[in-house]
Amino acid sequence: MAAVALRSCRRGLSHILSNGGLAALSTQRLEGVRRHKSTVQYASRPDLPKLAYRRVKGKSPGVVFLSGYGSNMNGQKAEALEEFCRSLGHAYLRFDYTGHGASDGVLSEGTIGTWKKDVLFVLDELVEGPQIMVGSSIGGWFMLLAAIARPEKTAALVGISTAADHIVTLFNSLPLETRKEFEEKGEWTLPTKHSEEGHYKFSMDFLKEAENHCVLQSPIPITCPVRLIHGLKDEDVPWHISMQVAERVLSPDVDVILRRHGQHRMSDRDDIKLMVYTIDDLIDKLTTLV
Repeated sequence: MAAVALRSCRRGLSHILSNGGLAALSTQRLEGVRRHKSTVQYASRPDLPKLAYRRVKGKSPGVVFLSGYGSNMNGQKAEALEEFCRSLGHAYLRFDYTGHGASDGVLSEGTIGTWKKDVLFVLDELVEGPQIMVGSSIGGWFMLLAAIARPEKTAALVGISTAADHIVTLFNSLPLETRKEFEEKGEWTLPTKHSEEGHYKFSMDFLKEAENHCVLQSPIPITCPVRLIHGLKDEDVPWHISMQVAERVLSPDVDVILRRHGQHRMSDRDDIKLMVYTIDDLIDKLTTLV
């Protein structure tokens, strides 16, 4: 059973101060100033779009950041994590899914399966050894799918506003008549404040394909440490989804961290500090076990 807790880093500020990592959490850094930003690289794949990524080489376990739907690898959380991993000397990788950011492809043509393949490619080809996967929103769904498919490459998971199954669950919760209207139209228009258009559009084919990747109907065969951070004020993805994930994963080491005033993006300075402290704690735990 998952423990519901608000955790502070075991190593604490003394460790970060002694390693110069506190600068990564300063107000200036969180507002976008990066002195050692990694360069964009492109990974070619046979018969698949190129993926854009930024990588910092370093110690294991490495950290891989999985962004949200329609987002990219240049968000505040992704950049703050790079600074943090660099300060500790740990490997770090962030990238754009197919059709996102600087990667090739068209967003509207992507599927959950498409983006799952992107994550598996990154784990198989671009990083070495087990990774701590940090998934934001739909990236939290992808980290679960990837951990199931590649347990040997998964050291731990950190979900932020985890949106496991959320698109499918949300559509299925609509009144039957409303669903039929969208099905006849062939697409579902979902209002959102996170898109310039003010909405997302999902085809019925996208939703049907997504059903093949749902994970919450049965026990989730993941046994590594899992941390799930969610805001109680999240208006996009209900916090109880993180609780459902916590109840279903088989791991004996699961914490749910609820932020009373946290919203969906979880990109305020204190939210990012919590994310970093949580990852620092996991690195300490994993390296101590070794």
